[in-house]
Amino acid sequence: MPSLRPPTLLDRYILAEAARPLTVSLGLVLTALLLERLLRLFNMLARSGGAFESVIELVANLVPHYLGLALPAAFFISIFFVVARLSEESELEAMLSSGLSIGRIAKPLLWVGVGLSLFSVALFGFLQPYSRYAYRAVLYAAVNAGWSGRVEPVEFARAPRGFTVTADKVDYDGRTLEGVFAQRILDGTEEAYTAETGRLGLSADGRRLVLVLRNGQRWQQPPDAAPPNLTRFDELSIGTDFNPDAPPFRSRGDSERELTLVELWREMHDPASKMSRRRLAAEFHTRLVRAVSLPLLPLLAIPLGVAAKRGRRSSGLIMAALVLVLYHHGIQLGQTLAAAGRLPPVPAVWVPFGLFALICLWLFRSSLARPGQNPFTWMVERIEHGMQAARRAFARRPRGPMAGGAA
Repeated sequence: MPSLRPPTLLDRYILAEAARPLTVSLGLVLTALLLERLLRLFNMLARSGGAFESVIELVANLVPHYLGLALPAAFFISIFFVVARLSEESELEAMLSSGLSIGRIAKPLLWVGVGLSLFSVALFGFLQPYSRYAYRAVLYAAVNAGWSGRVEPVEFARAPRGFTVTADKVDYDGRTLEGVFAQRILDGTEEAYTAETGRLGLSADGRRLVLVLRNGQRWQQPPDAAPPNLTRFDELSIGTDFNPDAPPFRSRGDSERELTLVELWREMHDPASKMSRRRLAAEFHTRLVRAVSLPLLPLLAIPLGVAAKRGRRSSGLIMAALVLVLYHHGIQLGQTLAAAGRLPPVPAVWVPFGLFALICLWLFRSSLARPGQNPFTWMVERIEHGMQAARRAFARRPRGPMAGGAA
């Protein structure tokens, strides 16, 4: 573990070099994830008729969730590009020739990983559960919000208790109607109304909607087999309950993903808990594993960055993507098996972490012994040679409609 000494000039230089790519990559990854969800939210609210004013609040509540996904990737990318740049421009060789070791160069990055790990404990353990519940509550309110009490022309507006109204023409206020059709079911009797004009209004307490119809007809179908009734009227008032607010949303804690780490621990050891202990334990250990994985990323990114020198960044990124994707899916698989009761939660989730930690420590130790050569160097070279061979083969392919000469 690095000592708690004040940062030196070298530490500040490395941190300054890593801050820029970390900020840029974090912003790009987070923006891409949020934009993808933003489009889905617009489509969902457009289909359900929800208020688009809720989109900003929904996106704000999604930030902690996507920040947890973007932070490890952005941290790894920033370290990788900093080390690759230092290696390409021979700064890394100059540092090593001056007597510095890879471990000393990595010290400030390891401290950043420790700090991000502590931040991730707060993010995964406390901030995300509250933001996840707030997102679901806002989405529920937006999708299930009550009718506004206004009618759009040639559209069916549905109020509570089976009340439906539409009109051919609607004034700017949305409540002065022409060519009105209304329908409702009251105590088992189906009623339909047509009128030349109509006016929507609210009662004094705002909890009842009143529709005043003029010059129209009323059709009634009793619940029994009796014949329907058809009557004419000059003016008729009909009403129904009106509530512009959505029904209250459930309380937080219906899902284990909405519980904080403290609440998960309490539910795991509560004999009277109605939630699955396997799912609670799997969620608890998965959050901890994801948080404590961040200090390991410099141990993996530095050997990859050294191996990706001399223009081999794309090959190094391919190797990094393979390792991180396998680790991510290994954690997910362990959580799934633990939640289903196939494996105990601790080995199911912590064994992938242990294997990942051993790989990172082994690669980093190899870089300490031979900074220019590590187990990734050979693999990166093979990938680079394969990519060059593929480009040459593609360049030799005939581009004409027929190969081999004239028709």
